[in-house]
Amino acid sequence: MVKILDANGNPIDTGKMRKSQSATVGRLNQTFAGHPSRGLTPAKLARIMESAEQGDIQSQHELFMDMEEKDGHIFAEMSKRKRALLTVDWDIMPPRNPSAKERKSATYIKDLLTDVNNFEDVIQDCLDAIGHGFACLEIEWQMLGSEWLPKNINHRPQSWFQTDRATRTQIRLKNNSQEGAELQPFGWIAHVHKAKSGYLSRAGLHRVLAWPFLFKNYSVRDLAEFLEIYGLPLRLGIYPQGASDDEKNTLLNAVAAIGHDAAGIIPEGMMIDFKEAAKGASDPYAFMIEWCERIVSKVILGGTLTSQADGKTSTNALGNVHNEVRHDLMISDAKQLSGTLTRDLVYPLYALNVGGIEDIRRCPRLVFDLGEAEDLSLYADALPKLVDVGLTVPVSWARDRLRIPEPEGDEPVLMRSQSTNPTIPPSTTQATKCHPELVEGSLSVAAATANQDQDEFDIFADELSGDWERLTDPLVSPILELAANSKNFEDFQAGLAGLIQSMDPEKLAEVLAQAQFAAAIYGRVKGQLDQND
Repeated sequence: MVKILDANGNPIDTGKMRKSQSATVGRLNQTFAGHPSRGLTPAKLARIMESAEQGDIQSQHELFMDMEEKDGHIFAEMSKRKRALLTVDWDIMPPRNPSAKERKSATYIKDLLTDVNNFEDVIQDCLDAIGHGFACLEIEWQMLGSEWLPKNINHRPQSWFQTDRATRTQIRLKNNSQEGAELQPFGWIAHVHKAKSGYLSRAGLHRVLAWPFLFKNYSVRDLAEFLEIYGLPLRLGIYPQGASDDEKNTLLNAVAAIGHDAAGIIPEGMMIDFKEAAKGASDPYAFMIEWCERIVSKVILGGTLTSQADGKTSTNALGNVHNEVRHDLMISDAKQLSGTLTRDLVYPLYALNVGGIEDIRRCPRLVFDLGEAEDLSLYADALPKLVDVGLTVPVSWARDRLRIPEPEGDEPVLMRSQSTNPTIPPSTTQATKCHPELVEGSLSVAAATANQDQDEFDIFADELSGDWERLTDPLVSPILELAANSKNFEDFQAGLAGLIQSMDPEKLAEVLAQAQFAAAIYGRVKGQLDQND
Protein backbone atom coordinates (compact mmCIF):
# COMPACT_ATOMS: atom_id res chain seq x y z
CA MET A 1 0.00 0.00 0.00
CA VAL A 2 1.37 3.42 -1.00
CA LYS A 3 1.92 5.76 1.94
CA ILE A 4 0.39 9.22 1.76
CA LEU A 5 2.70 11.88 3.20
CA ASP A 6 1.97 15.41 4.31
CA ALA A 7 4.03 18.43 3.25
CA ASN A 8 6.58 17.65 5.99
CA GLY A 9 7.01 14.02 4.94
CA ASN A 10 4.94 12.54 7.79
CA PRO A 11 2.52 9.68 7.00
CA ILE A 12 -1.21 10.45 6.95
CA ASP A 13 -3.78 8.26 8.69
CA THR A 14 -6.70 8.40 6.26
CA GLY A 15 -8.96 6.76 8.81
CA LYS A 16 -8.93 9.92 10.95
CA MET A 17 -9.71 12.16 8.01
CA ARG A 18 -13.38 11.19 7.85
CA LYS A 19 -14.04 12.67 11.31
CA SER A 20 -13.36 16.26 12.31
CA GLN A 21 -10.75 16.84 15.00
CA SER A 22 -12.90 19.36 16.87
CA ALA A 23 -15.56 16.69 17.39
CA THR A 24 -13.17 14.91 19.76
CA VAL A 25 -13.27 17.93 22.09
CA GLY A 26 -16.94 18.01 22.99
CA ARG A 27 -16.93 21.10 25.17
CA LEU A 28 -15.89 23.35 22.27
CA ASN A 29 -19.31 23.09 20.61
CA GLN A 30 -20.93 23.97 23.93
CA THR A 31 -18.86 27.12 24.47
CA PHE A 32 -20.71 30.42 24.06
CA ALA A 33 -19.18 33.83 23.47
CA GLY A 34 -18.75 36.08 26.49
CA HIS A 35 -19.37 39.37 24.62
CA PRO A 36 -16.64 41.40 26.34
CA SER A 37 -17.81 44.55 24.51
CA ARG A 38 -20.50 44.98 27.17
CA GLY A 39 -19.37 47.71 29.52
CA LEU A 40 -16.13 48.16 27.60
CA THR A 41 -13.83 50.78 29.06
CA PRO A 42 -10.26 51.80 28.18
CA ALA A 43 -8.97 49.89 31.21
CA LYS A 44 -10.93 46.75 30.30
CA LEU A 45 -9.77 46.91 26.66
CA ALA A 46 -6.14 47.22 27.78
CA ARG A 47 -6.53 44.13 30.02
CA ILE A 48 -8.04 42.10 27.16
CA MET A 49 -5.17 42.96 24.82
CA GLU A 50 -2.53 42.29 27.44
CA SER A 51 -4.02 38.87 28.21
CA ALA A 52 -3.95 38.03 24.50
CA GLU A 53 -0.25 38.86 24.35
CA GLN A 54 0.32 36.39 27.18
CA GLY A 55 -1.48 33.58 25.35
CA ASP A 56 -5.13 33.92 26.41
CA ILE A 57 -6.68 35.06 23.13
CA GLN A 58 -10.29 34.07 23.77
CA SER A 59 -11.61 37.41 25.09
CA GLN A 60 -9.75 39.35 22.40
CA HIS A 61 -11.32 37.43 19.52
CA GLU A 62 -14.77 37.46 21.13
CA LEU A 63 -14.39 41.26 21.29
CA PHE A 64 -13.40 41.32 17.62
CA MET A 65 -16.58 39.42 16.71
CA ASP A 66 -18.65 41.91 18.72
CA MET A 67 -17.01 44.81 16.92
CA GLU A 68 -18.15 43.57 13.49
CA GLU A 69 -21.66 42.90 14.81
CA LYS A 70 -22.20 46.19 16.64
CA ASP A 71 -20.41 48.69 14.39
CA GLY A 72 -22.07 48.92 10.99
CA HIS A 73 -19.18 50.91 9.53
CA ILE A 74 -16.57 48.29 10.49
CA PHE A 75 -18.81 45.56 9.10
CA ALA A 76 -19.31 47.40 5.80
CA GLU A 77 -15.61 48.17 5.27
CA MET A 78 -14.49 44.65 6.23
CA SER A 79 -17.08 43.19 3.86
CA LYS A 80 -15.61 45.25 1.00
CA ARG A 81 -12.12 43.98 1.83
CA LYS A 82 -13.17 40.33 2.16
CA ARG A 83 -15.50 40.18 -0.84
CA ALA A 84 -13.06 41.86 -3.22
CA LEU A 85 -11.41 38.52 -4.03
CA LEU A 86 -14.76 36.91 -4.81
CA THR A 87 -14.81 38.96 -8.02
CA VAL A 88 -11.44 37.56 -9.14
CA ASP A 89 -11.00 34.35 -11.14
CA TRP A 90 -8.64 31.71 -9.82
CA ASP A 91 -6.66 28.96 -11.53
CA ILE A 92 -4.39 26.03 -10.72
CA MET A 93 -0.98 26.51 -12.30
CA PRO A 94 1.70 23.84 -12.74
CA PRO A 95 5.20 24.44 -11.31
CA ARG A 96 7.91 26.14 -13.32
CA ASN A 97 9.23 24.23 -16.34
CA PRO A 98 6.43 21.67 -16.00
CA SER A 99 6.45 18.21 -17.49
CA ALA A 100 3.46 16.83 -19.40
CA LYS A 101 2.40 14.92 -16.28
CA GLU A 102 2.55 18.04 -14.12
CA ARG A 103 0.44 20.00 -16.61
CA LYS A 104 -2.13 17.23 -16.71
CA SER A 105 -2.16 16.98 -12.90
CA ALA A 106 -2.75 20.72 -12.52
CA THR A 107 -5.78 20.50 -14.81
CA TYR A 108 -7.06 17.53 -12.82
CA ILE A 109 -6.72 19.33 -9.47
CA LYS A 110 -8.60 22.32 -10.88
CA ASP A 111 -11.45 20.01 -11.87
CA LEU A 112 -11.52 18.59 -8.33
CA LEU A 113 -11.58 22.05 -6.75
CA THR A 114 -14.40 23.09 -9.06
CA ASP A 115 -16.45 20.27 -7.53
CA VAL A 116 -15.96 21.63 -3.98
CA ASN A 117 -19.25 23.01 -2.70
CA ASN A 118 -19.33 26.77 -2.09
CA PHE A 119 -15.64 27.32 -2.68
CA GLU A 120 -16.38 31.07 -2.66
CA ASP A 121 -17.44 30.73 0.99
CA VAL A 122 -14.09 29.10 1.73
CA ILE A 123 -12.29 32.14 0.30
CA GLN A 124 -14.41 34.57 2.31
CA ASP A 125 -14.06 32.58 5.55
CA CYS A 126 -10.28 32.44 5.13
CA LEU A 127 -10.18 36.22 4.79
CA ASP A 128 -11.69 36.51 8.27
CA ALA A 129 -8.00 36.35 9.18
CA ILE A 130 -7.57 39.96 8.00
CA GLY A 131 -9.22 41.22 11.18
CA HIS A 132 -8.36 38.44 13.61
CA GLY A 133 -4.85 37.63 12.40
CA PHE A 134 -5.75 34.01 11.63
CA ALA A 135 -8.70 31.92 10.51
CA CYS A 136 -9.09 28.14 10.76
CA LEU A 137 -11.41 26.10 8.52
CA GLU A 138 -11.89 22.43 9.34
CA ILE A 139 -12.01 19.95 6.45
CA GLU A 140 -14.18 16.85 6.59
CA TRP A 141 -13.15 14.39 3.85
CA GLN A 142 -15.12 11.77 1.94
CA MET A 143 -14.47 9.19 -0.78
CA LEU A 144 -16.50 9.58 -3.98
CA GLY A 145 -15.63 6.62 -6.17
CA SER A 146 -11.86 6.49 -6.12
CA GLU A 147 -11.39 10.20 -5.38
CA TRP A 148 -10.90 12.01 -2.09
CA LEU A 149 -12.93 15.24 -1.90
CA PRO A 150 -13.85 17.65 0.91
CA LYS A 151 -17.35 16.92 2.16
CA ASN A 152 -17.53 20.03 4.33
CA ILE A 153 -15.16 22.92 4.99
CA ASN A 154 -16.40 24.75 8.08
CA HIS A 155 -15.14 27.95 9.68
CA ARG A 156 -14.32 27.58 13.38
CA PRO A 157 -14.37 30.54 15.82
CA GLN A 158 -10.97 31.91 16.79
CA SER A 159 -11.97 31.51 20.45
CA TRP A 160 -11.61 27.73 20.01
CA PHE A 161 -7.85 28.09 19.62
CA GLN A 162 -4.77 29.14 21.53
CA THR A 163 -1.11 29.77 20.74
CA ASP A 164 1.81 27.69 21.89
CA ARG A 165 3.58 29.00 24.97
CA ALA A 166 7.10 28.72 23.53
CA THR A 167 6.90 30.81 20.35
CA ARG A 168 3.32 32.22 20.46
CA THR A 169 3.18 31.76 16.67
CA GLN A 170 1.66 28.26 16.33
CA ILE A 171 -2.10 27.72 16.35
CA ARG A 172 -3.30 24.97 18.69
CA LEU A 173 -6.80 23.59 19.28
CA LYS A 174 -8.01 23.89 22.88
CA ASN A 175 -8.32 20.48 24.53
CA ASN A 176 -8.04 21.18 28.27
CA SER A 177 -4.25 20.87 28.15
CA GLN A 178 -1.77 23.65 28.75
CA GLU A 179 -0.24 23.53 25.26
CA GLY A 180 -3.34 22.54 23.31
CA ALA A 181 -3.55 20.01 20.45
CA GLU A 182 -1.61 20.39 17.23
CA LEU A 183 -3.83 20.77 14.18
CA GLN A 184 -4.35 17.47 12.39
CA PRO A 185 -2.55 17.31 8.98
CA PHE A 186 -4.90 17.49 5.99
CA GLY A 187 -7.66 18.41 8.45
CA TRP A 188 -7.42 22.21 8.48
CA ILE A 189 -6.99 25.28 6.34
CA ALA A 190 -5.11 27.55 8.73
CA HIS A 191 -4.68 30.97 7.16
CA VAL A 192 -2.43 33.42 8.98
CA HIS A 193 -2.82 36.94 7.62
CA LYS A 194 -0.04 39.39 8.39
CA ALA A 195 -1.79 42.74 8.61
CA LYS A 196 1.25 43.82 10.61
CA SER A 197 4.34 42.13 11.99
CA GLY A 198 4.45 40.66 15.47
CA TYR A 199 3.18 37.72 17.46
CA LEU A 200 0.11 35.96 16.13
CA SER A 201 -2.11 37.56 18.76
CA ARG A 202 -1.01 41.03 17.60
CA ALA A 203 -1.10 40.49 13.82
CA GLY A 204 -4.81 41.16 13.29
CA LEU A 205 -6.23 44.39 11.93
CA HIS A 206 -8.87 44.54 14.67
CA ARG A 207 -6.17 45.31 17.22
CA VAL A 208 -5.88 48.70 15.53
CA LEU A 209 -9.65 49.12 15.17
CA ALA A 210 -10.48 48.37 18.80
CA TRP A 211 -9.64 51.88 20.06
CA PRO A 212 -11.66 53.81 17.43
CA PHE A 213 -14.50 51.38 18.15
CA LEU A 214 -14.35 52.25 21.86
CA PHE A 215 -14.16 56.01 21.31
CA LYS A 216 -17.03 55.92 18.83
CA ASN A 217 -19.20 54.02 21.33
CA TYR A 218 -18.60 56.75 23.91
CA SER A 219 -19.54 59.44 21.41
CA VAL A 220 -22.68 57.62 20.24
CA ARG A 221 -23.81 57.19 23.86
CA ASP A 222 -23.12 60.85 24.64
CA LEU A 223 -24.98 61.96 21.52
CA ALA A 224 -28.00 59.85 22.47
CA GLU A 225 -28.03 61.38 25.97
CA PHE A 226 -27.68 64.86 24.50
CA LEU A 227 -30.66 64.36 22.20
CA GLU A 228 -32.73 62.96 25.05
CA ILE A 229 -31.88 65.74 27.47
CA TYR A 230 -31.48 68.81 25.29
CA GLY A 231 -33.96 67.91 22.58
CA LEU A 232 -36.97 68.16 24.91
CA PRO A 233 -38.22 71.18 26.89
CA LEU A 234 -37.83 71.21 30.64
CA ARG A 235 -41.01 70.09 32.45
CA LEU A 236 -41.40 71.65 35.87
CA GLY A 237 -44.05 70.25 38.20
CA ILE A 238 -45.59 72.58 40.82
CA TYR A 239 -47.42 71.12 43.82
CA PRO A 240 -49.31 73.08 46.49
CA GLN A 241 -47.92 73.58 49.95
CA GLY A 242 -48.71 70.74 52.24
CA ALA A 243 -48.87 68.07 49.49
CA SER A 244 -48.28 64.53 50.69
CA ASP A 245 -45.49 62.27 49.52
CA ASP A 246 -47.92 60.23 47.42
CA GLU A 247 -49.11 63.38 45.69
CA LYS A 248 -45.54 64.45 45.02
CA ASN A 249 -44.71 61.04 43.50
CA THR A 250 -47.82 61.21 41.34
CA LEU A 251 -46.74 64.61 40.01
CA LEU A 252 -43.17 63.41 39.40
CA ASN A 253 -44.37 60.39 37.43
CA ALA A 254 -46.63 62.59 35.35
CA VAL A 255 -43.79 65.00 34.56
CA ALA A 256 -41.52 62.12 33.49
CA ALA A 257 -44.19 60.43 31.38
CA ILE A 258 -45.52 63.49 29.61
CA GLY A 259 -42.19 64.05 27.86
CA HIS A 260 -42.59 60.79 25.93
CA ASP A 261 -46.32 60.09 26.01
CA ALA A 262 -47.53 63.67 25.54
CA ALA A 263 -50.37 62.82 27.94
CA GLY A 264 -50.82 62.41 31.67
CA ILE A 265 -52.98 63.22 34.71
CA ILE A 266 -52.22 65.14 37.89
CA PRO A 267 -54.31 65.96 40.96
CA GLU A 268 -56.27 69.18 41.12
CA GLY A 269 -54.25 72.06 42.48
CA MET A 270 -51.03 70.88 40.84
CA MET A 271 -49.60 72.13 37.54
CA ILE A 272 -46.83 71.41 35.01
CA ASP A 273 -44.85 74.28 33.55
CA PHE A 274 -42.92 73.79 30.25
CA LYS A 275 -39.69 75.74 30.00
CA GLU A 276 -37.64 76.39 26.85
CA ALA A 277 -35.38 73.48 25.83
CA ALA A 278 -31.85 73.77 27.12
CA LYS A 279 -29.27 75.19 24.77
CA GLY A 280 -26.50 72.92 23.47
CA ALA A 281 -24.69 71.70 20.33
CA SER A 282 -24.35 68.15 18.97
CA ASP A 283 -21.51 69.00 16.58
CA PRO A 284 -18.66 67.78 18.83
CA TYR A 285 -20.23 64.31 19.15
CA ALA A 286 -20.94 64.03 15.43
CA PHE A 287 -17.39 65.16 14.63
CA MET A 288 -15.94 62.49 16.93
CA ILE A 289 -18.09 59.78 15.32
CA GLU A 290 -17.03 60.87 11.81
CA TRP A 291 -13.37 60.98 12.87
CA CYS A 292 -13.54 57.42 14.20
CA GLU A 293 -15.17 56.19 10.98
CA ARG A 294 -12.54 57.87 8.82
CA ILE A 295 -9.81 56.16 10.85
CA VAL A 296 -11.57 52.81 10.38
CA SER A 297 -11.77 53.31 6.60
CA LYS A 298 -8.09 54.23 6.39
CA VAL A 299 -7.06 51.18 8.40
CA ILE A 300 -9.18 48.69 6.43
CA LEU A 301 -9.14 50.10 2.89
CA GLY A 302 -6.14 52.40 2.95
CA GLY A 303 -8.22 55.52 2.28
CA THR A 304 -11.57 57.20 2.80
CA LEU A 305 -12.72 58.28 -0.67
CA THR A 306 -13.65 54.74 -1.76
CA SER A 307 -16.16 54.51 1.08
CA GLN A 308 -17.51 57.98 1.82
CA ALA A 309 -16.96 61.57 0.73
CA ASP A 310 -16.50 64.54 2.99
CA GLY A 311 -17.69 67.05 0.40
CA LYS A 312 -14.61 69.23 0.81
CA THR A 313 -11.46 67.42 -0.30
CA SER A 314 -13.12 64.73 -2.42
CA THR A 315 -12.06 64.82 -6.08
CA ASN A 316 -12.06 62.30 -8.87
CA ALA A 317 -8.24 62.24 -8.94
CA LEU A 318 -7.98 61.56 -5.21
CA GLY A 319 -10.68 58.91 -5.48
CA ASN A 320 -8.68 57.15 -8.18
CA VAL A 321 -5.54 57.25 -6.03
CA HIS A 322 -7.39 55.76 -3.06
CA ASN A 323 -8.89 53.09 -5.32
CA GLU A 324 -5.39 52.12 -6.47
CA VAL A 325 -4.36 51.70 -2.84
CA ARG A 326 -7.38 49.48 -2.30
CA HIS A 327 -6.36 47.44 -5.36
CA ASP A 328 -2.88 47.01 -3.90
CA LEU A 329 -4.43 45.65 -0.70
CA MET A 330 -6.46 43.15 -2.73
CA ILE A 331 -3.30 41.94 -4.47
CA SER A 332 -1.59 41.52 -1.10
CA ASP A 333 -4.58 39.60 0.31
CA ALA A 334 -4.66 37.36 -2.75
CA LYS A 335 -0.97 36.48 -2.61
CA GLN A 336 -1.13 35.60 1.08
CA LEU A 337 -4.27 33.50 0.64
CA SER A 338 -3.02 31.67 -2.47
CA GLY A 339 -0.05 30.35 -0.49
CA THR A 340 -2.30 29.04 2.27
CA LEU A 341 -4.77 27.35 -0.09
CA THR A 342 -1.91 25.77 -2.04
CA ARG A 343 -0.39 24.31 1.15
CA ASP A 344 -3.58 23.26 2.98
CA LEU A 345 -5.97 22.35 0.15
CA VAL A 346 -4.24 21.88 -3.21
CA TYR A 347 -1.40 19.76 -1.81
CA PRO A 348 -3.74 17.39 0.12
CA LEU A 349 -5.90 16.95 -2.99
CA TYR A 350 -2.78 16.16 -5.02
CA ALA A 351 -1.28 13.79 -2.45
CA LEU A 352 -4.54 11.90 -1.92
CA ASN A 353 -5.62 11.58 -5.55
CA VAL A 354 -2.39 11.75 -7.57
CA GLY A 355 0.55 11.20 -5.24
CA GLY A 356 4.16 11.03 -6.27
CA ILE A 357 5.29 14.50 -5.13
CA GLU A 358 8.89 14.22 -4.01
CA ASP A 359 9.37 17.96 -3.58
CA ILE A 360 6.72 20.39 -2.34
CA ARG A 361 8.06 22.87 -4.89
CA ARG A 362 6.68 20.66 -7.68
CA CYS A 363 3.15 20.95 -6.34
CA PRO A 364 0.59 22.84 -8.47
CA ARG A 365 -0.33 26.18 -6.95
CA LEU A 366 -3.55 28.13 -6.71
CA VAL A 367 -3.27 31.66 -8.11
CA PHE A 368 -5.72 34.51 -8.46
CA ASP A 369 -5.94 36.27 -11.82
CA LEU A 370 -5.17 39.83 -10.77
CA GLY A 371 -4.04 41.09 -14.17
CA GLU A 372 -5.99 43.75 -16.02
CA ALA A 373 -6.39 43.87 -19.78
CA GLU A 374 -4.61 46.69 -21.54
CA ASP A 375 -6.41 49.15 -23.79
CA LEU A 376 -7.24 47.11 -26.91
CA SER A 377 -7.62 50.17 -29.14
CA LEU A 378 -4.18 51.45 -28.09
CA TYR A 379 -2.44 48.17 -28.81
CA ALA A 380 -4.39 47.60 -32.04
CA ASP A 381 -2.94 50.85 -33.34
CA ALA A 382 0.58 50.56 -31.91
CA LEU A 383 1.49 46.91 -32.52
CA PRO A 384 1.17 46.92 -36.36
CA LYS A 385 3.31 50.06 -36.53
CA LEU A 386 5.98 48.58 -34.27
CA VAL A 387 6.05 45.34 -36.25
CA ASP A 388 6.31 47.27 -39.54
CA VAL A 389 9.49 49.01 -38.37
CA GLY A 390 11.09 45.67 -37.54
CA LEU A 391 10.36 45.22 -33.82
CA THR A 392 9.88 41.53 -32.96
CA VAL A 393 6.94 41.09 -30.58
CA PRO A 394 6.31 37.64 -29.02
CA VAL A 395 2.74 36.48 -29.50
CA SER A 396 2.63 35.16 -25.92
CA TRP A 397 3.50 38.63 -24.60
CA ALA A 398 0.73 40.27 -26.61
CA ARG A 399 -1.83 37.66 -25.50
CA ASP A 400 -0.83 38.14 -21.89
CA ARG A 401 -1.09 41.92 -22.10
CA LEU A 402 -4.47 41.87 -23.80
CA ARG A 403 -5.79 38.94 -21.73
CA ILE A 404 -6.57 36.97 -24.90
CA PRO A 405 -6.25 33.21 -24.29
CA GLU A 406 -4.79 30.73 -26.74
CA PRO A 407 -7.55 28.91 -28.67
CA GLU A 408 -7.90 25.25 -27.78
CA GLY A 409 -8.41 22.52 -30.36
CA ASP A 410 -11.05 23.32 -32.94
CA GLU A 411 -12.48 26.19 -30.90
CA PRO A 412 -14.03 28.85 -33.18
CA VAL A 413 -11.93 31.99 -33.50
CA LEU A 414 -12.51 35.47 -34.86
CA MET A 415 -10.99 36.12 -38.30
CA ARG A 416 -10.64 39.07 -40.64
CA SER A 417 -13.58 39.40 -43.01
CA GLN A 418 -12.76 38.20 -46.57
CA SER A 419 -14.49 41.24 -48.03
CA THR A 420 -11.76 43.46 -46.56
CA ASN A 421 -8.90 41.19 -47.58
CA PRO A 422 -9.77 39.40 -50.88
CA THR A 423 -7.71 36.31 -51.59
CA ILE A 424 -6.58 34.99 -54.96
CA PRO A 425 -8.03 31.58 -55.86
CA PRO A 426 -5.68 28.63 -55.26
CA SER A 427 -5.53 27.82 -58.98
CA THR A 428 -3.66 31.07 -59.66
CA THR A 429 -1.08 30.71 -56.87
CA GLN A 430 1.68 29.39 -59.13
CA ALA A 431 0.97 32.00 -61.79
CA THR A 432 1.12 34.74 -59.16
CA LYS A 433 4.64 33.69 -58.20
CA CYS A 434 5.73 33.93 -61.85
CA HIS A 435 4.13 37.30 -62.72
CA PRO A 436 3.32 39.25 -59.53
CA GLU A 437 3.22 42.54 -61.43
CA LEU A 438 0.29 41.28 -63.51
CA VAL A 439 -1.64 40.32 -60.40
CA GLU A 440 -1.08 43.77 -58.94
CA GLY A 441 -2.31 45.28 -62.23
CA SER A 442 -5.43 43.13 -62.24
CA LEU A 443 -6.18 44.05 -58.60
CA SER A 444 -5.82 47.74 -59.42
CA VAL A 445 -8.30 47.24 -62.27
CA ALA A 446 -10.69 45.52 -59.86
CA ALA A 447 -10.41 48.44 -57.46
CA ALA A 448 -11.15 50.87 -60.28
CA THR A 449 -14.23 49.00 -61.47
CA ALA A 450 -15.55 48.87 -57.94
CA ASN A 451 -15.75 52.67 -57.92
CA GLN A 452 -16.71 53.42 -61.55
CA ASP A 453 -19.67 52.33 -63.60
CA GLN A 454 -17.64 51.29 -66.69
CA ASP A 455 -17.12 48.18 -68.76
CA GLU A 456 -14.26 46.17 -67.26
CA PHE A 457 -12.56 45.38 -70.57
CA ASP A 458 -12.65 49.05 -71.61
CA ILE A 459 -10.82 49.96 -68.43
CA PHE A 460 -8.43 47.07 -68.98
CA ALA A 461 -7.69 48.33 -72.50
CA ASP A 462 -6.99 51.77 -71.10
CA GLU A 463 -4.46 50.23 -68.73
CA LEU A 464 -2.56 48.73 -71.68
CA SER A 465 -2.97 51.59 -74.16
CA GLY A 466 -0.07 53.58 -72.76
CA ASP A 467 2.39 50.86 -73.89
CA TRP A 468 0.58 49.69 -77.04
CA GLU A 469 1.83 52.23 -79.62
CA ARG A 470 5.44 51.73 -78.59
CA LEU A 471 5.18 48.03 -79.48
CA THR A 472 3.12 48.30 -82.67
CA ASP A 473 4.93 51.23 -84.39
CA PRO A 474 8.00 49.15 -85.43
CA LEU A 475 5.62 46.72 -87.16
CA VAL A 476 3.09 49.09 -88.69
CA SER A 477 5.40 51.89 -89.92
CA PRO A 478 7.27 49.75 -92.54
CA ILE A 479 3.95 48.59 -93.95
CA LEU A 480 2.69 52.16 -94.27
CA GLU A 481 5.96 53.19 -95.92
CA LEU A 482 5.70 50.29 -98.45
CA ALA A 483 2.16 51.30 -99.33
CA ALA A 484 3.23 54.90 -99.94
CA ASN A 485 6.09 53.88 -102.30
CA SER A 486 4.15 51.21 -104.30
CA LYS A 487 2.79 52.20 -107.70
CA ASN A 488 -0.09 49.76 -107.57
CA PHE A 489 -1.54 46.97 -105.45
CA GLU A 490 0.49 44.28 -107.20
CA ASP A 491 3.74 46.06 -106.27
CA PHE A 492 2.53 46.39 -102.65
CA GLN A 493 1.53 42.71 -102.50
CA ALA A 494 4.86 41.63 -103.94
CA GLY A 495 6.89 43.69 -101.44
CA LEU A 496 4.73 42.71 -98.44
CA ALA A 497 5.91 39.09 -98.42
CA GLY A 498 9.54 40.07 -97.97
CA LEU A 499 8.69 42.80 -95.47
CA ILE A 500 6.84 40.38 -93.16
CA GLN A 501 9.81 37.99 -93.13
CA SER A 502 12.04 40.80 -91.86
CA MET A 503 9.66 41.76 -89.00
CA ASP A 504 10.11 40.50 -85.39
CA PRO A 505 6.60 39.95 -83.89
CA GLU A 506 7.95 38.24 -80.76
CA LYS A 507 7.55 41.29 -78.48
CA LEU A 508 4.01 41.90 -79.68
CA ALA A 509 3.07 38.26 -79.09
CA GLU A 510 4.54 38.43 -75.59
CA VAL A 511 2.48 41.53 -74.75
CA LEU A 512 -0.70 39.92 -76.13
CA ALA A 513 -0.03 36.79 -74.04
CA GLN A 514 0.51 38.89 -70.94
CA ALA A 515 -2.69 40.80 -71.57
CA GLN A 516 -4.62 37.58 -71.98
CA PHE A 517 -3.06 36.18 -68.79
CA ALA A 518 -3.88 39.34 -66.79
CA ALA A 519 -7.46 39.31 -68.10
CA ALA A 520 -7.87 35.70 -66.92
CA ILE A 521 -6.61 36.54 -63.42
CA TYR A 522 -8.82 39.59 -63.29
CA GLY A 523 -11.83 37.48 -64.17
CA ARG A 524 -11.08 35.10 -61.29
CA VAL A 525 -10.54 37.91 -58.77
CA LYS A 526 -13.69 39.68 -59.95
CA GLY A 527 -15.66 36.50 -59.46
CA GLN A 528 -14.30 36.13 -55.93
CA LEU A 529 -15.25 39.74 -55.13
CA ASP A 530 -18.77 39.18 -56.43
CA GLN A 531 -19.16 36.13 -54.17
CA ASN A 532 -18.03 38.08 -51.11
CA ASP A 533 -20.49 40.84 -51.87
